[in-house]
Amino acid sequence: MQSHSLQFWFEFASTYSYIAAARIERVTTSVNVPLEWKPFLLGPIFREQGWNDSPFNLYPIKGRYMWRDMERLCQRYQLPWQNPSQFPRNGLRAARVACLVQEEPWCPAFVRVVFHANFADDRDIAQTQTIVSLLDSLGQPGLSLLERAESTENKERLRRQTEEAIQLGIFGAPTFVYGTELFWGNDRLEEAIEWYEIHSASRETE
Repeated sequence: MQSHSLQFWFEFASTYSYIAAARIERVTTSVNVPLEWKPFLLGPIFREQGWNDSPFNLYPIKGRYMWRDMERLCQRYQLPWQNPSQFPRNGLRAARVACLVQEEPWCPAFVRVVFHANFADDRDIAQTQTIVSLLDSLGQPGLSLLERAESTENKERLRRQTEEAIQLGIFGAPTFVYGTELFWGNDRLEEAIEWYEIHSASRETE
């Protein structure tokens, strides 16, 4: 069944997802476009392509461009930025938590503080204590939420969501999806919103 919202597929190791997560609510809210936050894992997708690392590490020229591009974009959007001392960091625990709470109203805030920890504060988001601390900072019960996120049921939920991303044809993050249309990259956000506005309106008149 097709979602009536614009879907925002993101990965916590993704640099460009950091920028998209920081600005997407402001942009979609200003035009009344409903939004779904969809965490997933890029690792299985990369492995299907024969990659065992980020393409930004596998292809150094591309990586050098990306790091400079991030500096420019963060300056443009007035976002704090610090080159992470480890890249990519393992965002599995954070993704499990985000998957668990993706329908909660505070999920976007959690996503943003995780990205901020990774790309502005250079904190290790793979560590249990980091995730618990970030949840606690939002007034949430960090330890109990992480325990629920690590349940077999929720692990399977994230696996299924990643499989859904693969079935949609997603190959990178961030990706914005409406229906069968994919828009890859932070710089395609406005185009995705425009597509949503046109085609959701036409569906309503059918």
